[in-house]
Order: sequence, then C-alpha cells, then structure tokens
Amino acid sequence: MKGVFHAKLILVVLAGLVLGAAALLQAQTLTSTLFRASDPGVRGGPAGAGGPIDGQPPLTGRQTDFFLAGKEEFEQADDVPEGLGPRMNLDSCGGCHAQPATGGTSPFLNPQVKFASKDGGTDQVPFFITESGPVREARFKFNPDGTRDGGVHNTATITGRDGADGCKLAQPNFDAAARANNLIFRIPTPLFGAGLIEQIPDSVIEANQAANAASKQLLGIGGRPNRVVSGRAITGNTNNNGNDGTIARFGWKAQNQTLLLFSGEAYNVEMGITNELFQQEREQDSNCQFATVPNNVTDTAITTTPEGLSAIERFAFFQRFLAPPTPSTDTPGDATSIGRGRNLFERVGCALCHTPTLRTGNSTVGALRDKDANLFSDLLLHNMGPGLADNILQGQAQGDEFRTAPLWGLGKRIFFLHDGRTKDLIEAIQEHKSAGNGEFRRSEANAVINNFNGLSERQKQDVLNFLRSL
Repeated sequence: MKGVFHAKLILVVLAGLVLGAAALLQAQTLTSTLFRASDPGVRGGPAGAGGPIDGQPPLTGRQTDFFLAGKEEFEQADDVPEGLGPRMNLDSCGGCHAQPATGGTSPFLNPQVKFASKDGGTDQVPFFITESGPVREARFKFNPDGTRDGGVHNTATITGRDGADGCKLAQPNFDAAARANNLIFRIPTPLFGAGLIEQIPDSVIEANQAANAASKQLLGIGGRPNRVVSGRAITGNTNNNGNDGTIARFGWKAQNQTLLLFSGEAYNVEMGITNELFQQEREQDSNCQFATVPNNVTDTAITTTPEGLSAIERFAFFQRFLAPPTPSTDTPGDATSIGRGRNLFERVGCALCHTPTLRTGNSTVGALRDKDANLFSDLLLHNMGPGLADNILQGQAQGDEFRTAPLWGLGKRIFFLHDGRTKDLIEAIQEHKSAGNGEFRRSEANAVINNFNGLSERQKQDVLNFLRSL
C-alpha cells in the first residue's frame, strides 16, 4: 500500500510541475505577445551639445573668440530699430534653435506664441502654432494664378510693436491656404556639427553615393545630390553644371551650399533683417521700413575683431565651430540593447541612406581637418513618396524629395520630420513608407521600412534605443 501511495504522490507532484511549467510558458508567451516597441522619448541627462568643437588640434584662442561672439549674436533678440521685420517668424535665431542647447532645434515651449504680442505686437497666433507644438515656418505651394510659389510666408509682422508707428501689415490668410491644400510647414534643422558637414568634400559624397550599389538597387534606393549655381541650388530638373555645380548640403532639401549663405538667407527670411547677401527688403511698403538698408553689414573699421563682422558672418562662425552632439548610453535601453540596435539599423538597410560616417577633407581650421563626421546621412536627395511630399521645389529638389536628415543628436529631439508632425519616433519611421500615386513617386524607403516592420518587437525596441542614444 505504501508503494502505491508513493507512486500516486509522485504522479501528483509531476502533474503539478507540468501544469506549473505550462502556466509559466503561457505567461511568458502572453508577455511576449503583449510587448510592443515604443519610443523611449527625449533622452534625459546633459545636453551633450552646444559648445565649441573639441578637435585635435583644438580650436585656437582666436577661433574660440569668434565662436563665442557668434553664439552671443545668435542668441540675441532684435527689435524694430535694429531692423527686425517688417515680416518675420521670430526675433532671434536662438529662439528657434534651442533644444537641447543653442544651435539645436525646436524647444518644448514654442516662443512664437508669446512673440505675437511682444513689444505691443497685434498679430494673431496662426492655428498651426501652439505652445506645445514645434516652431514652424509656413510656405505656400502655389500663387493665386496657379504658378509656383514655394516661398516663406511669415507668421508675424511688426505692426503695433515699439518703433513701428504707422506700419499696418496684414498677416497672410493661412486659413484659406489650408482649406485650399496650399499650406506646408518646416521646422528648424539642428546645426550641431555643421562645420564638419561643410568640410566634407564633394568627392566623398559622390563616392558614398556609388558605394553598396547592389544593395541599394535591391531595395529600390537611389539618391542624388542637389547641385548649385554660385552657392544656391540650381533651378530646373536636369542641369547639373551651372556656374558652380558643387553639392549643396544644408536645409531640408539641401538647398544651401555654405553656412554663410544659410545664415544670410535665414536672417533675411526668418527675421526680416537684410544683410550683405540679401540687401533688399522682402516687404517693400515704405511705411514699414525703419532701419537703414541693408540692416546689418561688416564694420570695415574693426574687421580684425569678431565684433567688427556682420551678424551673418558671426552666425556662420558659430555654426562652423559648433561641436557635433555627443552620443550617450543614458537611455531606457542598456548598452547591449543599443549595440544590437545599431547592428539591426544597418541590417534592415537604414544605413544605406543614413550613412554613419563621412570624413572631412583639408581645411584651414585644424579642428575640422580630416575628421570623422558621424552624422548618419549621405547628404543626398531621396524620393520620399506622397506621404511626406510637400510639393515645394528647391533647386533640383522636387516636391517629393528631401535630403537624408542627419540623425546625430536625435536622442534629444522632440519633433520629427520636416514639418514636425509627430513626437513619436515609431510614427516618424512609418511615415517614410508610402506608395506612389499619379503625382508623386513611391518612397525609396519602402523596402527598408518593410524590413523594419518584419523585426520582432524586441528587435524594434533595440533600434529605437539605439536611435535615442545618438
């Protein structure tokens, strides 16, 4: 009887173990099934950006002086007597390029909201500008007669502001433009490491374009540079020669070649301040011009000092000497996850456009000479499909083409894509995929996004952790 009892007891124990193991397996399977990859969000910890480049050799004392003078000018808010307006989007460069430090991108709190009434301003805050939303500039795709527009239509004016007596300007009719599907937006591009990008030779960009040709062809990836005439991108679809023909690399559509040109255009378009590159006021109403034209030029009496330079030259020096962002492992994912994510980033094909590293060439600045720029971009234009198309032409860039956005510093960014439409990194990734239609071509990223979507949720999380570590 004892033997029978012991046998029954053993069977009961074994049955319990089997049931327990089954329950554990079921729980693990359920947990695995319920897990969904998610954006870790804006990385905490130090900014990891905003200071001068720390190269070997480092910047000289004089170069650091130029950087600091440029930073001060970049952060300064201008007013009407200093040439602000008549139409503008904000009164300082630093207000737009603020996250996570000066030189970055759109901050958590949009300064355009309070600026509407600053110094007595009477502007209405447009519907697409909110306190928790991104800093935005607005563009109209077409003119009323159906011809191409594409230019910036400023969100604010100097009407009612101190020093603007007698000026009465109406804001553009953004509501009507939106109803007519004629309104698109752009958010500020980060400027960290811009000096390194400026020093990447065209030959390096071209060699990288030709690299991994078989893999790119298999995935449907093309890409081409936006070439320029005398610093600005060529107008037209096929002309690659022009007077200059070099590769532009700054802006959402790689429309600007140099940091000086990038600075001059932004000063004129975003703040309404004329300068030596753009000497004519965009707003020609004589009742609204209160400063000598051009508003800001080089002081020829003291050009041996940073203070003697024009604002746009100081802006350019600040950007040129601005350090690239520092990656971090201070994310919800550990270093192992981040390492796996980087491998998967390359395996699915992301790195074929978001090239991890391009190398600078010779430079008069030692800190920029022969350095690795870990920008995660090929600096080329790519078809992004109707989902992202803005139907704006800039140089050779067509309505569905954008420059591969550099990803360094992405861990600290709040808003994604050219118009800031999302804060969610997964949504931003998925927006890269769209089929072609009668007007726009299919996105070159479709096959890569399919590869990403084929990963397990844990693998996707590794990729997201890697991106937020940059």
